Amino acid sequence: MIFKPSSPAAYRLLMEGSAAFADIEEAGIRVDMRHVDRTMRGAGEKIKQIEASLRRDEVYKIWRRVYGEKASLGSGEQLARVIFGNLGVECKERTATGKPKTDAEALEGIDLPFVRKWSMLEKLKKVRNTFLRGTQRLAVRRGDDWFIHPSFNLHLVWTYRSSSSEPNFQNQPVRDKRQAKLIRRAYIPRDGHVLVETDFSSMEFRGCASFWKDSAMVAYASDPKLDIHRDMAGECFLLPVDNVSKDCRAFAKNQFVFPELYGSYYVSMAAGLWTSISRAGLKTKDGVGIYEHLRTKGIRTAKEFEGHIKRVEQKFNERFAHWSRAKDRWWQKYLERGWFPLATGFVCPGIFSYNNLMNTPIQGPSFHCLLWSVIQVNAWLKKNKMRSKIVGQIHDSILADVYEPELQDYLNYVREVMTVKVREHWDWIITPLDVEVDVSDRSWFDKSPWKEENGLWVSA
Repeated sequence: MIFKPSSPAAYRLLMEGSAAFADIEEAGIRVDMRHVDRTMRGAGEKIKQIEASLRRDEVYKIWRRVYGEKASLGSGEQLARVIFGNLGVECKERTATGKPKTDAEALEGIDLPFVRKWSMLEKLKKVRNTFLRGTQRLAVRRGDDWFIHPSFNLHLVWTYRSSSSEPNFQNQPVRDKRQAKLIRRAYIPRDGHVLVETDFSSMEFRGCASFWKDSAMVAYASDPKLDIHRDMAGECFLLPVDNVSKDCRAFAKNQFVFPELYGSYYVSMAAGLWTSISRAGLKTKDGVGIYEHLRTKGIRTAKEFEGHIKRVEQKFNERFAHWSRAKDRWWQKYLERGWFPLATGFVCPGIFSYNNLMNTPIQGPSFHCLLWSVIQVNAWLKKNKMRSKIVGQIHDSILADVYEPELQDYLNYVREVMTVKVREHWDWIITPLDVEVDVSDRSWFDKSPWKEENGLWVSA
């Protein structure tokens, strides 16, 4: 499959984006190496404790009888055979070929103390071996400080989004709060600076509305009182929108709204949401467990929840009827010609699945809005010889290390670029755009929301 810019504008976007990413890589992000070393030691000790506890468990005794000397606590496949075979636990998630899923996320949905402890062990191993050890290996010392310099690439992802490597800065955990705390606290601002993350709000839904030109979708995305991710969390979990927690919103976003827009269907979405309730310990905003809350609404089993999500999906398709019909016409057009265009000047030829064909025209241009914004903000910082620097980007957000005396000017400019100037540059964007701002003077993990109030940005 061949991907390349198919217009001068697309080519220019990639070239200017690559130059901006080179500046970001050179700037680097400061690392609290004492935190990294301390967390590495603590994780190592905790791993030994959990492994010892698992080996004393009756489940591991069965495991040893089955596998003998080949028994390995690190094998999810061995664990699955013991849990689903020897113990007879119901398997709720299977691969396309019908085999039990053995990844950590699938096993986390099993309500068994041994499995929960095993999942905790695997997460700690990943924190230590993948993230923290990678940071130790790649950190570069400058004076008394340490920095990592992640690479950001524009030539590796078939949706024309970016990728990251050495280390993969876009894969730092955020949904699992325990993992996020251990890892993201390693990233700190320079002295006299604060970390600022500026995130497009509901960008992919707004991009979807602009691409499909569904009038109901455009109206929804244009109403500042509405929030598609919050509102769908309310429908999925049968909650009033003022009782939707931040975590419930995040899981509805990633396990209902995005899959729905990208060609999935209610069975897989319901399964993912149901297991996430226990996996993430989802609660309402006022602290009630989601399973407990759903029982008060007459939903007690995964099958009953699946029927409910089917109705939610039907309502979603009825609400956005033009999109629901247009996506099938889009698929047929692709089958006739074997390629499709993006709004930002790229042409995508080759073999695409239905889901890929729904995904790429939204994810690609949505990221390009971020990329264009990065180029403008980076050029402005350099032109004005400012001490603030962009130090990372995560698909729809910009992470900057901002010199505190420049903070108000930076926030005003970056918001103008991401909400006004990008729409002036690309007239295919037919919905308003908005940004969410988080600031921290401690670490990336400790960021908190800020808002503009009477002409000044302040903590929300």
